[in-house]
Amino acid sequence: MIQIPASQIIFDFSKDNTPVATAKSGDTVIFNTCDCYGNAAPGCKLPLPKNGNNPTTGPLLIQDAVPGDTLQVEILDIEVASEGLMRSGPGKGVVGHRFSKEFVKRIPIQEEMAIFDEKLQLPIDPMIGVIGTTSAGAAIPAVTPDSHGGNMDCKEIKKGTTLFLPVFVEGALLAMGDLHAVMGDGEIVICGLEVPGRVTVRVTVKKDQTITQPLLQTEKYWMNIVSAPTLDEAAKLATEHMHDFLISHTELDAETAGMLLSLVGDLRICQIVDPQMTVRMEFPLSVMQTYGFIPWHC
Repeated sequence: MIQIPASQIIFDFSKDNTPVATAKSGDTVIFNTCDCYGNAAPGCKLPLPKNGNNPTTGPLLIQDAVPGDTLQVEILDIEVASEGLMRSGPGKGVVGHRFSKEFVKRIPIQEEMAIFDEKLQLPIDPMIGVIGTTSAGAAIPAVTPDSHGGNMDCKEIKKGTTLFLPVFVEGALLAMGDLHAVMGDGEIVICGLEVPGRVTVRVTVKKDQTITQPLLQTEKYWMNIVSAPTLDEAAKLATEHMHDFLISHTELDAETAGMLLSLVGDLRICQIVDPQMTVRMEFPLSVMQTYGFIPWHC
């Protein structure tokens, strides 16, 4: 099995990055990841990595992946360390203007529970904050989400789901990191429970589908994930992309697809603290299948 160590990191998604490993379509790959601080913040005093936040493991070259293909990434498992970290301060995140000081909180993880304090334990639900292929254009910092994926901070990208990413360059150049043991929609103070870990995925090149934005299939939902400069733009684009998808991949016409989006489609905020805002549109797989949709991965 291919395994990439956490020492093999990048700070941007660039077509000039040298692949650190090569896989064939259908291979299983393990990505070992740092936390978003590069495991360099055991206390308040230590600086972040010089290159920036969100060190990202990779990139992985997938043979036979060419521009116009879709990369199917099955999230087989996510394992996290026994302790996570939260760190924020004045001016950071949505309520940072209300903070008077920098703070760091270490949170132990025991028996699948995050021990927030002596009163509260939270069940962990590990997810991948940064995951993407590589853009054909200018390098995109790992902290920025866009059509390639990147720092989407979508809490539904977790074990048992399948992410579909556009392929823009030869080999796709997949990378991932920024794991969270727990995170709410929004990532309000600019971090979740940041944690090192290990992600096991299966990568498959799909030659029969071309997409322009990340798509996610869960047990019950089909989702598209869109990032844009504002929440309003991201929400509008996510809705329009899902409307287009329904018209193209089911028996629904524009009017019926619109009505169903209004009845059973759910717009959800992924995060509002990155350089671009990220929104997902969730639509029930069962409704799509009623109108002829065949899931891309079963």
